[in-house]
Amino acid sequence: MTESSTPSPSSVPPQKRERRRRQPSSQPGSQVGRAAGNVHRNRAIHVPEGHMAVGRIVGVHGLNGELRVELHTDFPERFASGESLWLGEKLVAKIVQTSREHKGMILLTLAGVASREAGEALRDEWLFIPDDAAKELPEGEYWVHDIIGLAVVDEAGQLVGQVTDILQTGANDVYIITPAPGINRDKELLIPAIAEVVQKVDLTNSVLTIRLLPGLLEE
Repeated sequence: MTESSTPSPSSVPPQKRERRRRQPSSQPGSQVGRAAGNVHRNRAIHVPEGHMAVGRIVGVHGLNGELRVELHTDFPERFASGESLWLGEKLVAKIVQTSREHKGMILLTLAGVASREAGEALRDEWLFIPDDAAKELPEGEYWVHDIIGLAVVDEAGQLVGQVTDILQTGANDVYIITPAPGINRDKELLIPAIAEVVQKVDLTNSVLTIRLLPGLLEE
């Protein structure tokens, strides 16, 4: 899971994001929850039990092993000099030596990675933190992994589908819902995560209740 969060008006297959996103709502916040199935850009990923993903190494910058890291957290201070990160599924402990922002990513050097070749060997590896290092969320925000995987029902209790991913658009999050048979002509649903639509988040029963405003479903 990645360390991302989403505010709620109102959860994710084994995949945690520390990323925090605002979402109008009056529902209480929570960082408890785990769903089943971990996908990033249509590729399955494995997040070790008890950990959250905060970044993915996408390349190397320069000749001295500086890594280009795609952020999967709303807390870039995770990559500050001296911080600890855990590399790959084997959770190899690494200390951040240097870091700097660059074109929407983080460039960082890790202890023991001092050449371009060593950096290239880490391409597509994920960087993790332990669950117990997760930031505390304010009320009305949820971890992304709490939302992905929830069953979606309408106000009458009819099953609409299941949240399978979240798009972060800047204005508000958009929930991608795989429909139940016969819903929306069996086409994927895009539901804006706004208070007018998301009515309730029930993590205990893994249910997200929505109001189907006109135009959200294909007739």
